[in-house]
Amino acid sequence: MGRNSMTAPRSMRVARGRLCLALLLALHGPLALAADRPAERDALMAKLHQERDAGHRVDALALCQTILDRWPADTEAQALNVTLLTELGATTRAKELAENLRPAPDAAARHRRGADHVAQEIRWADGEPADPTHPYAEADRAVADARRLADDPALPAGLRQRAELDLLVALDHAGRADEAVSRYDALQKQGVELPPYVQRAVADALLVKRRPAEAAALYEDSIAKDPGPYGANESEPRIGLMYAYLEAGETAKALKTIDELAAREPAWVRVPGIRLPIQNARKVDADLNAATLREYVNMPAEAYARLEPLSREAPANSQIRRELGMVELARGWPRRAQDDFNIAGTLDRRDVGAYIGEAEASRALNDYEGVDENLALAQTLADRNGRVERALRSWDRERGWQFDLGTEQGKGSSPDFGDRDGTTQATIASPLIDDHWRVIALGRYSTADLPEGNVRRSRVGLGIRGYARGIEAYVQVLPATDNYVNKTAIEAGFDWSLSDHWSWAADFSTAGEDTPLRAQYYGISAKTLDTAVTWRASELTQARLGLSRDDFSDGNKRTGWLATLTQRLHTAPNLTLDGGLELGGSMNTQTDRPYFNPRRDRSYAVTGRLENLLGQFYERSVTQRIDVAVGQYAEQGFATDWMATVRYGQTIQTGPGVHFGWGIGWHNQPYDGRREHRVVLDLTLHWGE
Repeated sequence: MGRNSMTAPRSMRVARGRLCLALLLALHGPLALAADRPAERDALMAKLHQERDAGHRVDALALCQTILDRWPADTEAQALNVTLLTELGATTRAKELAENLRPAPDAAARHRRGADHVAQEIRWADGEPADPTHPYAEADRAVADARRLADDPALPAGLRQRAELDLLVALDHAGRADEAVSRYDALQKQGVELPPYVQRAVADALLVKRRPAEAAALYEDSIAKDPGPYGANESEPRIGLMYAYLEAGETAKALKTIDELAAREPAWVRVPGIRLPIQNARKVDADLNAATLREYVNMPAEAYARLEPLSREAPANSQIRRELGMVELARGWPRRAQDDFNIAGTLDRRDVGAYIGEAEASRALNDYEGVDENLALAQTLADRNGRVERALRSWDRERGWQFDLGTEQGKGSSPDFGDRDGTTQATIASPLIDDHWRVIALGRYSTADLPEGNVRRSRVGLGIRGYARGIEAYVQVLPATDNYVNKTAIEAGFDWSLSDHWSWAADFSTAGEDTPLRAQYYGISAKTLDTAVTWRASELTQARLGLSRDDFSDGNKRTGWLATLTQRLHTAPNLTLDGGLELGGSMNTQTDRPYFNPRRDRSYAVTGRLENLLGQFYERSVTQRIDVAVGQYAEQGFATDWMATVRYGQTIQTGPGVHFGWGIGWHNQPYDGRREHRVVLDLTLHWGE
């Protein structure tokens, strides 16, 4: 019994030892995990900082979320989560989470986060609008928030100035150039230096306000400070600089800037993770603007030569299609242009330029019914766009009242005009009626000092013009108000654009204005019919054949014809040189009449025309033109001899829809074997569009 009593406690002691060992082992696992937990968290946090420092903010945010999933109360991870969301642009969510941070952020952090949120709003506003019918909603919200910060006196001075600079960018995105330039001028007076991204936005606004020289200086300075390369969401400032040079009248600089940019950009770029190279969007943009610039400086053939291959390579690029349509319109191909505008609008329903182009093509074709609809769509998508506003104003001028006045005053010796002559015509056209009609009132007055005495021809009357797709027609009645030929002129005619290359025009009058004034003196009138067919390949090449028939009241019948060929010889920025040929002749059935009417005559001439822009500032411009024709004239029964015509003239546009012109010309040729000459001063005035 004693042995057993001694044995039992030992057994119990062994059991207790085993139990303690088990408990120790059971407790050791959690204690070991608790000891390892900070190490794992610290390792994740170190990796998070490493990814953030390397610029891999998405990966850093994923690691931050992993830490918060395991340790939701980790204050450092919570703060970093807010910071990373802010840096990635999720500032709204960051602001929500920041309200629950403990300890709460100080005022400086809150102000900084508010400024970061406004900066992100400005970036969002530069993208696609959530609602296309309210394109400036996001931009206006960014402007309101940025203005609130910029005008908040409680904000620290540094953040307030940052908000002021961000506000300039927001105002540019929102199409509020007036306020942007006003605030910029105030900052200039304070001596505030703008960072490059703000300089570019202000330069855009200055272009809208028509201060191109200042805009160019800002673009130049921004490029010097930040020459690129620029981010995918940033625009290329050299394109803006090109337009600033153009609008400042520095065309050579504009061409050099855009051509150097297009040459420097590679056609293809490689993207990490993609095996094949992709098309460089910046190269396409540069090539596109290089072509557009050439259209602006009256070089549409070269612009077309650049755009047409781009369109073949990228047929689904709406921007290229739209600009191709604008160039085709400039080359005289409105139907082809309309097709490309339709394609551009189908590819991108928000392409404002496609709707404007469609409206302009319809106007070129006298197809006015769809103009309002297209311009209304453009205005809905971008009502603050200067181009839309200009298109609307131009259309308002075209469909409104039109006034034209022209006069020629001649001096010399001529069988048809005498020693001194003059012709004046004034026309007033009503606004468009139902998109198809206008009522016109017109008056004509012609005089000549003939050896027999003075003569005049005057008529005043009313008419109607009609418009349909590709057609303009008119009918007008002009009673005589002189005492020489008391006959009312009933006139009708049309101009029919059969296609982009062919057109046909005809005019008929029961008392034609082309009847010589010497015939008018003797009471002779003529029924006249003129018709012409024109083939126009483009602005470079044109051929025309015209026929005329005059039935004089004295029994004489005159048949005439004139064929012309014009070819562009040289094109430079805002300068063109054309050459051509003219062949013509006429035949009269009677020769013993008191006005010049040879049995047969014919002529030919080599022609030349130089036209160039002398100066331009937006809608104000001065253009000069020189015309020369030298050839020979042959009249049956008389010797063939030389003839020549020289004219110099200018067209001066003083504003939108208002221009006048003047010219002085000299003509010399033989009539009935005697050399005659005439000097003519002509003046024109147009108001409308």
